[in-house]
Amino acid sequence: MPKLRNLHKLLDPEIRQKNLRELRYQLRGLWWDVTRPAVPDPVFVVGCSRSGTTVTYETLATAPQFLSFGWEIPQFWNSLYGPLENDWHSEAAGAEHARPEHRDAAFRYFYQRLGAGWVLDKTCINVMRIPYLHQLFPQAKFVFIQRDGRDNISSMMDGWRMGRTDGRFELSQFFGPFPEPVAINGGEFKEWSFFLAPGWREYNHASLEEVCAFQWIAANRMALDAKNTIPPAQWIHLRYEDIFERPVGMFREAFAQLGVPFTPELEARCANLQPTSVVKGTPKKQKWREHNPAAIERILPMITPMLRELGYDAED
Repeated sequence: MPKLRNLHKLLDPEIRQKNLRELRYQLRGLWWDVTRPAVPDPVFVVGCSRSGTTVTYETLATAPQFLSFGWEIPQFWNSLYGPLENDWHSEAAGAEHARPEHRDAAFRYFYQRLGAGWVLDKTCINVMRIPYLHQLFPQAKFVFIQRDGRDNISSMMDGWRMGRTDGRFELSQFFGPFPEPVAINGGEFKEWSFFLAPGWREYNHASLEEVCAFQWIAANRMALDAKNTIPPAQWIHLRYEDIFERPVGMFREAFAQLGVPFTPELEARCANLQPTSVVKGTPKKQKWREHNPAAIERILPMITPMLRELGYDAED
């Protein structure tokens, strides 16, 4: 029985709504345990943070064929395997970490919150977990989007400093205190933001631009390596720059590869894309020349090999 002094909470509309939602999740979870409805493997939108994953995800999610959350779920994926389970190694996961119960847990989690159907997920840490997800979901499709490292890193630097319009990126909100001191950029940052890639400890005392360059290289390196293990029909490769140069063509091809009709409504949306996950200023190509140009020039030698591998001209 609830204590009398807490009875007033039962009348609070927000608390009642939360309790009813949790009860609904529990009941749907029990129903999933009994019925195990057949559903297709998910589609995962992956890419480095600040690379265009949100606008890509939101555009794909407009198609009625998909069920989607509308937000990222790193807490869920890390609860299956993550820093609190691997001694703070990283948020990456390989095929060797996949377990049958992880697949069951994911489908149950999806069903509880979205119902039975084809799930579209966008959680940026999953760019470091593609072999793990492919092992769990052999028929899953991966939509990978890349972005010029100079712009991507500059945007990440702004994100570290400012957060974004709908929240911040610090990781202690998910993990609690870090296991060792962090003093990035001369002590300006006492914890990490965005994601923890393998080797993060080596950058605990680096400059902010070096940290963001490390994150960008790590995310894209793991994605490109994983690409070699995914059947070509299940890998869709996009470029952030095409959002400005050929958005309709880019998404028409992406939807075709997913087997989803590119309706007039979707075409109209793609012709007038409005990014919602904005840190600082209107998104555009070569934005780095206006934001953090000196810092990007300093780490250009560090990122040039990956720039070239992704098809960018480091001299442009």
